Amino acid sequence: MKFIDLFAGLGGFHKALSTLGHECVFASEINPELKELYFENWGIKADGDIIEIVGNNISKIPEHDILCAGFPCQPFSQAGKRMGTDDKRGNLFYEIIKILKFRKPQFLVLENVPHLSNHDNKRTINKMKEELSLLGYDITSKVYSPIEFGIPQNRKRIFIVGSFNGLGGFTFDNVDDNKITEIDLDKFISSTFPSSSKLESNKVKALEIWQSFLDAIPESQKIPGFPIWSMEFGADYPIDINPILLSQKKLSQFKGSFGVPLSSLSKKQQINLLPNYSKTKNSFPDWKKRHIINNREFYKKHKNKIDKVLPLIKELEYETLQKFEWNLGNDIRTIKNNFIQFRPSGIRIKKANFFPSLVCSSTQLPVIGWQNRYITTSEALKLQSLEGLKLPKSNTAAMKSLGNAVNSKIVYFILKCLLDNNPKFKSLKRKIEIAI
Repeated sequence: MKFIDLFAGLGGFHKALSTLGHECVFASEINPELKELYFENWGIKADGDIIEIVGNNISKIPEHDILCAGFPCQPFSQAGKRMGTDDKRGNLFYEIIKILKFRKPQFLVLENVPHLSNHDNKRTINKMKEELSLLGYDITSKVYSPIEFGIPQNRKRIFIVGSFNGLGGFTFDNVDDNKITEIDLDKFISSTFPSSSKLESNKVKALEIWQSFLDAIPESQKIPGFPIWSMEFGADYPIDINPILLSQKKLSQFKGSFGVPLSSLSKKQQINLLPNYSKTKNSFPDWKKRHIINNREFYKKHKNKIDKVLPLIKELEYETLQKFEWNLGNDIRTIKNNFIQFRPSGIRIKKANFFPSLVCSSTQLPVIGWQNRYITTSEALKLQSLEGLKLPKSNTAAMKSLGNAVNSKIVYFILKCLLDNNPKFKSLKRKIEIAI
């Protein structure tokens, strides 16, 4: 069968469908470097901006049986502004609608972030399904993560599956039959790695300091499950009213980050001594107030222990390094035994049973604690089931492309079940076999 690969990226859909024996007849990708790589990896020249193609020459898109599209996720992502179809990139869904209306392929598979299913109180996903139904497609959808299929990465994505005039015998229960409960982590982590993947010295130092923090807390006391904001240790600035809106005189009565007195200082100096997350003119949301209160109470309870390591924490050069998240409950308090992420929200430690989700940002690469290094591109390729593909030359661009990629193994299982259980595909397959 013939398929088209829209917003193609590295070609996760292409790998799945070519493995199943189908032919790509058109691909589009707006990134120039990824366009070149698409040709190197798949031998087909990808076209550019789908908006221009659809608007100026839609007939350039040939007839096809399957439309695949991992359309841009940023408008629907919890990490973005969540503007949905009001955003230009969100409106790219309607370019897909125009192609479906023009060519009427038998099948479609779309992929996006799981938040799409709840965006705007489910109005967005319901509107999309309505648009597809009006074109004659029966639609179903489900959220999957690679970890459900034996791949140690928790990266949930919604898959929208459609078939013209009926889904036949397709059900996601057939896809679920391919799930694996056990994961062999060693198959995804290399014992050898380039020196360029080693963790920077300032981050190594930060981890050593936070290990000292963990060691200082008595074993009988649980490490907090809430984010640890060390700037709140000793602070007492008000949180019911935004501190930056207070006068210089009023602020002088309080203590800022790490308990530094704000008296005898100019207003500018006072603001500089407040945590960055407090420098807003908006009211603090309840969750932020809870984090602040929890941290202040935790410090008061363990002040004598924490004060032994607090001067070292204060010396860390960035506020993001002064925040810490322990996601292991009562597990052994050894940072290097686990996976680590240096996030804008702080240093996050999670159990080494599966990798954190690969994302578009190169600043949040998972760190393999016991090897003191970042995940490599070859390991990230395995986590996206894209082994063997060529990547952008720079590590930043390569990891971004992998963070945007669709997991090929999940797509393979979905499309195999969709096609194998659809009588119209079986009919088309018989016609092709007869013609051959």
